[in-house]
Amino acid sequence: MLLDRRRTNALVGQGASILVTLFGLLILTFVIGRIMPNDPVRAIVGEDATREVYDRVYQQLGLGRPVWEQFLLYIRDVATLDFGTSVRTGQPVLTDILRVLPATIELATFAILFGALVGVPLGVLAAVNKDRWQDHVIRVFSLMGHSMPIFWTGMIGLLVFYAWLGWVGGSGRMDQFYIGLVPERTNFLLIDSLLARQWDVFASALNHILLPASLLGYSSSAYITRMTRSFMLDQINQEYITTARVKGLSTRQTIWRHAFGNIRVQLVTIVALAYGALLEGAVLIETVFAWPGFGSYLTANLLIGDMNAVMTCVLVVGVIFIALNVLSDILYRVFDPRTRA
Repeated sequence: MLLDRRRTNALVGQGASILVTLFGLLILTFVIGRIMPNDPVRAIVGEDATREVYDRVYQQLGLGRPVWEQFLLYIRDVATLDFGTSVRTGQPVLTDILRVLPATIELATFAILFGALVGVPLGVLAAVNKDRWQDHVIRVFSLMGHSMPIFWTGMIGLLVFYAWLGWVGGSGRMDQFYIGLVPERTNFLLIDSLLARQWDVFASALNHILLPASLLGYSSSAYITRMTRSFMLDQINQEYITTARVKGLSTRQTIWRHAFGNIRVQLVTIVALAYGALLEGAVLIETVFAWPGFGSYLTANLLIGDMNAVMTCVLVVGVIFIALNVLSDILYRVFDPRTRA
């Protein structure tokens, strides 16, 4: 009975925390829309519009109402998923985001898989071989990945692996020849091409995503490697590791079952944060590879002052991080039974 009450209180507390965070996020996006120097009315009617047209649109947008009333109307619109119309595309902002976000999710998912599959083993290897040549090589590898600008590595990657060697596809999500051949059911090109059994389109899409995802993953793996090494060094120096070695456990059992088992919860947070950073920070690699994703969409609308799109994109980024935090809490309970009580 007491355990059930604790779980209920924990769920209620977590739900309340999410609601407070969402409310703060709504305040932030609303304030951003009001302090930006761009005139939202001018962005809609243009510079040559008459004063009468300007005033009519000004009233239609509700800008003449008190700020508190504007905020309540904004909450109502968000609750009904009405984010307005994009000035740049002429389409509802929600439609635009549902079109571009899957491209970035595909890119970031491949990148974080690469980053985690490379970064975690390298971090463990560096910790086990602290101050040896393996550790030095891995630290240089991670330092380079963390230091090199992603747009520079993107251009070099295109020059070497696409233009010179021809191993991967170039810019865009697929070859020009295949554009329009696959029905857009989910807007995830790899999934849509599989559903349509268009194997040539799937191969082209996979060929085009490999290079940008690998470069993003390399940058992410540098961070994951450093954090994994730091966590593992802290565990390796604990007394229970010495005890396990004295009892005759093999190095593999000691490192992977005991030391690594105790850092899984910490790694969940690191990987989740890295994934969120990839989702909202892939704009440079998207620009270099002409990738029609979320970052490119946000940047293009920010440059012309399309505030409906900009505010919605900021809101989406915040919701993504909130969702990743919730997912992290769930995985905590999976990996660490002590948190289930």
